Amino acid sequence: MSHRHGPRRGPRADMVPEIAAAVGFVSSLLRTRGCVSEQQLQVFSGALREALAEHYKHHWFPEKPFKGSGYRCIRINHKMDPIISKAASQIGLSLPQLYQLLPSELTLWVDPYEVSYRIGEDGSICVLYEATKPPSSYGILTCKNQMMLGRTSPSKNYIMTVSS
Repeated sequence: MSHRHGPRRGPRADMVPEIAAAVGFVSSLLRTRGCVSEQQLQVFSGALREALAEHYKHHWFPEKPFKGSGYRCIRINHKMDPIISKAASQIGLSLPQLYQLLPSELTLWVDPYEVSYRIGEDGSICVLYEATKPPSSYGILTCKNQMMLGRTSPSKNYIMTVSS
């Protein structure tokens, strides 16, 4: 069955790009230390992707992107996020190893249309993934206009410009 109308209009309900950005980020942190093989990283990424999709399943509201943000937030605060430690156990990484490989203070926000992180308690917030939120009326908004509009909405973007 081929639908000529293309993808369903309206907000995107899947979490694929956001989860991919979060998983890619955590995997890249593990990769930089060089103690984890590419094969292990593949397994870890797959496990983390599945765990996050499962964890977020009923807590994903594209129409209210910040609703449930705290629930979806991945946090290492001298205490390992259980979702990360579970995925790491699939490749035989122990907690002490994880603490050596990952920052001791990391907050990763995975929200519809935006994934951002902060390393350290007062580090600046960096955006990993940002999509333009679909306009409620499909007018003649060009990508560039949407980018401009998108820039003004989330307040935490402002923090980036004031990094010390």
